[in-house]
Amino acid sequence: MKSKLSLVYISLILAMLFWGYTFVAFKIALDSFKPISIIFLRLLISVVFLFTFARIAGKLQAVKRSDYKYFVLMAFFEPFLYFLGESFGLTYVSPTMGSVIIAIIPLIVPIAAYFIYRERLTILNWIGLIVSFGGVIAVVFSSEVEIVARLKGVLLLFLAVLAAVGYSLTVKGLSHKYNGFTITAYQNALGIMMFLPLFLWFDAGTILSARPTTEGWISLLYLAIFGSSLTFVLFTFAIREIGASKANIFTNLIPVFTAVFSFFLLKEAMPGLKVAGIFVVLIGVFLSQVKSIKFKKQKATPVNYQFPA
Repeated sequence: MKSKLSLVYISLILAMLFWGYTFVAFKIALDSFKPISIIFLRLLISVVFLFTFARIAGKLQAVKRSDYKYFVLMAFFEPFLYFLGESFGLTYVSPTMGSVIIAIIPLIVPIAAYFIYRERLTILNWIGLIVSFGGVIAVVFSSEVEIVARLKGVLLLFLAVLAAVGYSLTVKGLSHKYNGFTITAYQNALGIMMFLPLFLWFDAGTILSARPTTEGWISLLYLAIFGSSLTFVLFTFAIREIGASKANIFTNLIPVFTAVFSFFLLKEAMPGLKVAGIFVVLIGVFLSQVKSIKFKKQKATPVNYQFPA
């Protein structure tokens, strides 16, 4: 049991590590490709990789007809709705405001997960969640103090937040029927279909004339293999084992890894407030996973992980 739990936490840390670098990789890829092209191409490469690997490894499962609607709903939440909300929302607000809004996701998921799946966090878990959120704020505001927020951008980013919450809850139900490779492969395949009209409308006419650099291709491959494939496989595994609430708390590590990567690769500053914020995030994430003493003994009730009727 302990060894499996250790594997869950290793999977989560690796997923956040991979996700943390995607922000740097996306910035590099933007020098060679347009945003919609990056999203479409990374999903396309990801689908080829996942279906090929999963079929060879015997990990690809058949999807039941009754679950089709949940796969479509999952793909609609993420990658489609989340990427649109985040990408277009950040064009109307400053990166600082955007990061703060996105950091709300781990605060909302436990509330939604309680009402749908009866997932519970202890008081100590909630303290850790709030502490880690405070650390994220310190990391974000240590680099940029400018706050620009147009209503349209704020609404789009909150749309991304709601999409991320919906994605986590949908994956929670599917993860007890299908493995991470199957879920992620079909998620991205459906995502391609949803993004195809946007790609054809905005970028299809310019993609052939693009002259991507070697760094651009490498960044795109990273986004596809790690950002859109392995990270979701690992994250799905963690959601199945410890629940959507505790797994999502680890997303507060993303700005920590991004800050470290940006410091070493993009030569961004690492002021004292950012360093302090990183340690606060780590402490908060640790507390969010620790069990607290229960004051009342409650009879254990079986939890149904199936989707609500």
